[in-house]
Amino acid sequence: MQTIKAALVAAIGIVAFSSCLLPGSAEENRRLALTVTIAGAAGPASASYVKEALVEAGERHAEIVILRMNTPGGLNSSMREIIADVLGSSVPVVGYVAPAGAHAASAGTYILYATHIAAMAPGTNIGAATPVQIGGPLPGLPSGTPDKDSKKDEPKDAMTAKVTNDAVAFIRSLAELRGRNAEWAEKAVREAATLSANGALQAHAIDLVARDPADLLRQIDGRVVEVAGGKTQRLATQDAVIEVVDPGWISRFLAVITDPNVAFILLMVGIYGLIFEFMSPGAVAPGVVGTICLLLGLYALNLLPINYAGLGLMLVGIALLAVEAFNPTVVIGLGGVVAFVLGALMLVRVEAPGYRLSWSVIAIVAAMFTGFVLVVLGALRRARHDPARVGAAAMRGLTAEVLDWNENEGHVFTHGERWQARGADAFTPGERVEVANIVDLTLVVRRPGSASGEGGQL
Repeated sequence: MQTIKAALVAAIGIVAFSSCLLPGSAEENRRLALTVTIAGAAGPASASYVKEALVEAGERHAEIVILRMNTPGGLNSSMREIIADVLGSSVPVVGYVAPAGAHAASAGTYILYATHIAAMAPGTNIGAATPVQIGGPLPGLPSGTPDKDSKKDEPKDAMTAKVTNDAVAFIRSLAELRGRNAEWAEKAVREAATLSANGALQAHAIDLVARDPADLLRQIDGRVVEVAGGKTQRLATQDAVIEVVDPGWISRFLAVITDPNVAFILLMVGIYGLIFEFMSPGAVAPGVVGTICLLLGLYALNLLPINYAGLGLMLVGIALLAVEAFNPTVVIGLGGVVAFVLGALMLVRVEAPGYRLSWSVIAIVAAMFTGFVLVVLGALRRARHDPARVGAAAMRGLTAEVLDWNENEGHVFTHGERWQARGADAFTPGERVEVANIVDLTLVVRRPGSASGEGGQL
């Protein structure tokens, strides 16, 4: 009986232990489809977000990463960084233009062509990939060669031709790498051509059209893709669990400060915080806040394609306005405002949607600087026309009380101070007198309304 009891207890323990392990095993064995969303202009924040998500997908052994896109384009540097991460990913990346009404224009078309599987939802479109600013070629891609016949359509401007041809070679390389329509890709660059979802599928610019993520997973199940390192992988996505990867705090932080308008404001707050600290040493707060904002603004500008001539003009304008504060003039202040506005207009040298300085922000800051100049000039005008507040001129006309007097000299109290005084009249202690002049730290006093006394100018 004891042996039977011991066997039952052991069996119960094994069953309980197995039931504890099964959920964990199911958790470990389930297939994951991680979703990353690029909504809006692709910039440094988007590039950081995609990189973090691909690293997480590799660590969690996800089956695929769904790169969901609805973007009008973005920065060339960020686009190439995203593409480099997709090409180097050990986890297959499925580009998916969604939801209905979304588009993957400009930089989004390049990114979609770089993904292992390209898909679109009904009612979406891609294309219009004519470059605004395209840099050098991405290493590690097969070289693409434009058609010979296309030379007759090349732009006449040499720089535009270089940029366009480089963009054509780039997107054709991506098309050849993924086996997609290179001819239409070149047309999207040279002629800003666009395609709807069904048109893109018929033109073999994408691989499939899917209504939703579940339909997408069903259609790509069993497909074979080639990931980084030349390895092939058969996708098993039929029962995959979809999880959304939220951007980390670094990506969210970058999304805020890399807005050109925010970077511009941070730069202004930083510079003027330091100016106020130098004007009033020991205030501490303006210096601390100014230093932090200036460093954040410079870091954000470092991530953006800026025009250094514009930045230089802005700094010159700010320097002139700082000089205006210490040496008020009309020319220096107005020159500073003009230099600052011109520099702000030239600062960001990219036409990508979402990465332009707002005219309203520039106008507000310029108005603040103009107001600063007007305040300084108004203070200068008042200082020149108001009565003197220090020196001999400020002492003339003050009322003083006689403390003691002997013949034609004595001491008086005025302006909160005890002064040595002299005068032509004889005064008695406690009598009120008027300061007529000051000579060698001695006040010349007289009775109020009297014209007598020494009134010479210093």
